[in-house]
Amino acid sequence: MVETISNLPSPPQTLPTRAWNRALALLILAFTLGLLVPAARLQPDPSGMGTHTQLGLPPCPWPTTYGYPCPTCGVTTAAALAAHGRLIEALIVQPAGALLTVALAAAALLSAYALVTGISLKPLLGAALRPATLWIIVMIVLLAWGYKVMLGS
Repeated sequence: MVETISNLPSPPQTLPTRAWNRALALLILAFTLGLLVPAARLQPDPSGMGTHTQLGLPPCPWPTTYGYPCPTCGVTTAAALAAHGRLIEALIVQPAGALLTVALAAAALLSAYALVTGISLKPLLGAALRPATLWIIVMIVLLAWGYKVMLGS
């Protein structure tokens, strides 16, 4: 008689599943807070872009070189505005940056909950990394860039 794969015993787990779930949640929480905490500490630049220079980064060369903003111009400013609770201003400055910051905050809250309860974030992570989701993100960034170019800022 030939044994099928379903009849074979499963390999022993080195760590319980909840421990792996919590480790993944901790990794996601650290990543999201690693982006959100600095954003909350920044002072949004009143011009709508340039906040990233407070992090020691150079000014964006696109506006002076090409005459229009780069695809990410205003993202750091929008993140700082959103982190300070000024969501409408963040959406006006850079819609993709505002949405990204809200998504990061939601991921931080969800991963903190998963860290406490041990629930698995794998299904949500799998959905977030699907090609369709990634294409939607690309489209949001491109639309936000078009918005910034139309505004001339």
